[in-house]
Amino acid sequence: QVQLVESGGGLVQPGGSLRLSCAASGSILTINYMGWYRQAPGNQRELVAVVFSGGNTNYIDSVKGRFTISRDNAKNTVYLQMNSLKPEDTAVYYCNVGGTERRFPRENFGVWGQGILVTVSS
Repeated sequence: QVQLVESGGGLVQPGGSLRLSCAASGSILTINYMGWYRQAPGNQRELVAVVFSGGNTNYIDSVKGRFTISRDNAKNTVYLQMNSLKPEDTAVYYCNVGGTERRFPRENFGVWGQGILVTVSS
């Protein structure tokens, strides 16, 4: 079973920075993608950024140039560096990881973190 542990959220003033981390553990054979979603009150969950096994990344338009996603393959950890934060970035951020397990190498898994709150406010 694969588990995710997120960290790094909190309260920050507009224009500030935060870095989110998400570490995957368990019977992992391969990781195909690692991504961050967010959900603000009253809104649907949206994909913020994703990094694929080959290193390609995608970002939602509203965070391009401000957020950077990266991964440490040795640690099975994904990071989201968030700079120039705006009040509209306030949301619960969720890590999402997909890959295969050693126990079931022919099946894909997808797991979610518990969510971490990011609040941008003065």
